[in-house]
Amino acid sequence: MEAKLLELDRLLNDPEVQMDPHRVWSLLQEISGARKGNVPRAA
Repeated sequence: MEAKLLELDRLLNDPEVQMDPHRVWSLLQEISGARKGNVPRAA
């Protein structure tokens, strides 16, 4: 998870790295899916 967050940060904020929208969305999807399991559901 930490590596995915670091890669996402690098893609979005490092001016020397070319933006790859498909990779950004893929990382966001993976991160949100991983976090869904950690969030308690409202009753």
